[in-house]
Amino acid sequence: MIRDIFKRVSIASFTALLFSSPIAAETFIFTAIPDEDETKLVERFQGMADYLSEELDVEVRYIPVKSYAAAISAFRNNQVQLAWFGGLSGVQARDLVPGSEAIAQGTEDASNFVSHFIAHKSADLEPMDDLSEELRGKTFTFGSKGSTSGRLMPEYHIREAFDESPDDVFSRVGYSGNHTRTLRLVEAGTYQTGVVNFKVWEKELQDGNIDTDQVGIIWTTPPYPNYQWTIRAGVDEKFGEGFKERVTEALLKLDDRELLDNFPRTAFIPASNDLYEPIEKVGKEIGILD
Repeated sequence: MIRDIFKRVSIASFTALLFSSPIAAETFIFTAIPDEDETKLVERFQGMADYLSEELDVEVRYIPVKSYAAAISAFRNNQVQLAWFGGLSGVQARDLVPGSEAIAQGTEDASNFVSHFIAHKSADLEPMDDLSEELRGKTFTFGSKGSTSGRLMPEYHIREAFDESPDDVFSRVGYSGNHTRTLRLVEAGTYQTGVVNFKVWEKELQDGNIDTDQVGIIWTTPPYPNYQWTIRAGVDEKFGEGFKERVTEALLKLDDRELLDNFPRTAFIPASNDLYEPIEKVGKEIGILD
């Protein structure tokens, strides 16, 4: 199912962007899932491109994409050699390109990641110990359909709590596309409830971008593994023996506080494919993965 979905994804717009200006044959290209507003992503990943270019002594370019599916397609088609994926999108990408590896994750991503269920004040919901019948009949928005923290894990817990699909629990279910948009939609009352990852909530709260008189947290999921840097199989053949290890080392030793705060992460630590087996298991249980 996953392979068929991504075969159908059009990457024409990505290709046009990729080749809109000359790129040297040795350019190392990476992308990231568009989980927040584009301006925030460009600030974050342009800084990372500059850092990696200096550390690796090769030209490094960040290419933005419009969807999670486009990020996975670009990785599959070798248009990018590195990607900042969520848990689910990383599993999907590595399945499509055997031999690819998760090489680094944020400290907060190592089975410590959580999602917050949030509610507009009009929903008249208080913080709850478990997902309860008070949610039934409310409107609800996920983030992207391919998001681990904005869809996969929240849907798993909804199904566990109600033994029903989200469409059966809520009066209307939407997919905002990213966490920032989910927050804005619930804050405005367009949806009564929704779900965002805790890092987006913390950063927006810290920056003064949340009106807590209008929206608040009502429930938080148990922790799970999430974001990671995944490198494509074959980079050593293209960029030289040991290149994968050099990329890994550059990520793990990153200590630029401003750059890390833009993710936001405290540091990057080692990762491996087997850390994401729980994500694959849940994806199969709820029918997102084959």
